[in-house]
Amino acid sequence: MTGRHGVADIGGPARPISQYVLKVHSRCDLSCDHCYVYQEADQTWRTRPARMAPETVRAAAARIVDHARAHRLPVVHVVLHGGEPLLLGVDGLRTVLAELRAAIAPWTVLDLRMQTNGVLLDEEFCRLLTAYDVRVGVSLDGHRAANDRHRVFAHGGTSHPQARRALALLRRPEFRTSYAGILCTVDVRNDPDRVYAALLAEEPPRIDLLLPHATWDRPPWRPAGALTPYADWLGRIHRRWVADGRPVPIRLFDALAPGATGGGTEAVGLAPADLLVVETDGSWEQVDSLKVAFHGAAGTDLDVFGHPVDEAARHPGVAVRQEGLAGLCATCRACPVVARCGGGLYPHRWRSGGGFDNPSVYCADLRALIATIDAAPPGAAARPPSPPVPPERAGEPMSADALVDALACGHGGPEALDLLARTQLAITRALLATWRDVSGDSAAWRLLADLDATAPEVVAAVLAHPFVRPALVRLLDRPAPGGGPGVDPLPALAAAAAVRAGFETAVAVPVRAGAVLLPTLGRLTVPGAGEALLTVTADGFRIRAGAQEWRVTLPAAPPPGWQPTRRAPATGPPVDDATFDTPPAGDEAAGATVDIEDTDPERDCYGQPVAPRLDDAAAGALARTLGRAWRVAHRDVPAHGRALDAGLRAVVPLAPDPAAPLRSATARQAFGAVAVAPVADPETLAVLLVHEWQHAKLGALLDLVDLVDPASPVLTRVAWRPDPRPAEGVLQGAYAHLAVAEVWRARVVAGRPGADVARAHATRYRDWTRDALDALLAGGALTGTGERFVRRMRDTLEDSRAAGD
Repeated sequence: MTGRHGVADIGGPARPISQYVLKVHSRCDLSCDHCYVYQEADQTWRTRPARMAPETVRAAAARIVDHARAHRLPVVHVVLHGGEPLLLGVDGLRTVLAELRAAIAPWTVLDLRMQTNGVLLDEEFCRLLTAYDVRVGVSLDGHRAANDRHRVFAHGGTSHPQARRALALLRRPEFRTSYAGILCTVDVRNDPDRVYAALLAEEPPRIDLLLPHATWDRPPWRPAGALTPYADWLGRIHRRWVADGRPVPIRLFDALAPGATGGGTEAVGLAPADLLVVETDGSWEQVDSLKVAFHGAAGTDLDVFGHPVDEAARHPGVAVRQEGLAGLCATCRACPVVARCGGGLYPHRWRSGGGFDNPSVYCADLRALIATIDAAPPGAAARPPSPPVPPERAGEPMSADALVDALACGHGGPEALDLLARTQLAITRALLATWRDVSGDSAAWRLLADLDATAPEVVAAVLAHPFVRPALVRLLDRPAPGGGPGVDPLPALAAAAAVRAGFETAVAVPVRAGAVLLPTLGRLTVPGAGEALLTVTADGFRIRAGAQEWRVTLPAAPPPGWQPTRRAPATGPPVDDATFDTPPAGDEAAGATVDIEDTDPERDCYGQPVAPRLDDAAAGALARTLGRAWRVAHRDVPAHGRALDAGLRAVVPLAPDPAAPLRSATARQAFGAVAVAPVADPETLAVLLVHEWQHAKLGALLDLVDLVDPASPVLTRVAWRPDPRPAEGVLQGAYAHLAVAEVWRARVVAGRPGADVARAHATRYRDWTRDALDALLAGGALTGTGERFVRRMRDTLEDSRAAGD
């Protein structure tokens, strides 16, 4: 007999239930369009109270205790869920936790957990959760572009920074025991490598990769013609995960491994489904994801006030998920991998007219994924997470607070600079994936993805070129006239990476303004427009446009029209011995050279005219001055010199302006580059480089943490500008001047020529910085983290003043 839920009515004794989901708050502060609670067929949340009342919590706890005692359960698992449970507030959440601990813990081991979007998580919540031994999972779909595809506020704004801030809190040593892991919902339109890297960067103890909820009535989105896109997407992550040595448990992969039978997840396997849900009104419900099937699908018509757990466990919709193989359709029972996939997640089997007596709507994907997992080389299981270690331990990942503190001293150490560079590269990768979504799949994208799998260091070096991100921002923010997508940057990036990797292939690359640009390598002038064919050879590459062909061998003398990226020494051999030919592909000695970037059209992003391509004499002169300036920076302020080594990749010549000869600039989107007007004096150029690199570092930090309230109307007058400045402008100026004051003070202490001038400069920049920092602290526009940053800058200023005096 089939009941109203489309499942067979099953009698007999109830099986024990040890897992409970308590919907303690049924509303959410996000508006995720893939949410099964608010966006799918079931809308019963509309008739339920927003919060679970204390008497409901007590009744649920009493039912759980009675059931645990009757069945002698050694442990009970309770997950606080929603909606968003943090909407209870600290006091409301404390009431729930205290009630559960007091009622259940005396009778059995209570494993308390919570799933949250992380938006509201702060230190006070973390202290509470740690005190009550609650393990917290945070929902994050990867890098910002991936997460913003679904997990947004009702106004469409991003929730990514808030989620990452929550994860940074959970990584702190005092809260690390509460960090349970990350839940990521798969979207095959996101780049799997970018998603995997973004999740791994958060150092989770575990990762849950969830297939988006779907049914046969409402099947999942699939690219046209794709047979198993979800298996392909997950398989790519699995291959990289295996190659990385399985650095973190990924529950889906562990559960589908040979010999596994589900691994404690309802998504796969034949283990009995051992879970009930308690809604805010006290209703007993089946697994929550049933809400994707139809309105009321998860309901049982039972509640904690009038019905014990045993009665809810005997409900047909609950009991059928405890029947193992017998509860599956005939197709699944005959499948050779049924013990592994278990028919997939129960709600994913729904079809009108046939109920749940069907294979999963992801059946083909699950079979293909199992084949991928079986093809992987054998290896040890994922390494368990390391226990919390003191922050001073070598190799301890840098927390947000540690990053803020390191940069507040003015220069930042190698770990801080490495973190900034890695996160800037991650942003570029996210933008690139978004561009691929806009422009569609292409041969260039597939080539770049393949190279990223086989030669990731080369691809990273190309994507870290400072003017890749400005190009992507321009294309995504301001499409070409007429609505077209603009010049696709993917072919040039793929071609540059292929050349650097020595990967023999052919790529159609765009001709833009009479030239083919290969980022990080150079530019070839060609006639006409449209496309040219670039073919990578064993010793370089050749380009054919129309009837003409050019052959470039590296590092031999270039053919007419080839304008290689020239490089200046940055520490290393004596500057007068420097040469400026393009080095062999892959020559990336850290800190060895800095590019003189005067070919990439995207370099025109500074709000000041950039110089055209320099002739060889002018480029040579600039290279020699840059080399000397670099050595001057190391001589005067070694820590700032090392910071230049760690991240400054390119210098853009600005057009000369006799009215303002000492000009320099940075662009927020072009991390790794600074622009300078022609300066013959290396002592002066060293100051400009240190000054501008400060702006670049602070801009990268502001991509990670909020130091200033963007809504603050506060304007502050500063000594170096005639107009009142917003708080971020004041902070940028003060941060740059903090380093400049240090340079001049070092020259005074060392007794360099012109000591009186140096002393005057040191005093001026120190006073400007002090006054600006005091104004920021008094202005009310800083966030809590911003105040911490500015106070530590103030301490740095006073410490250096005392040392200099």
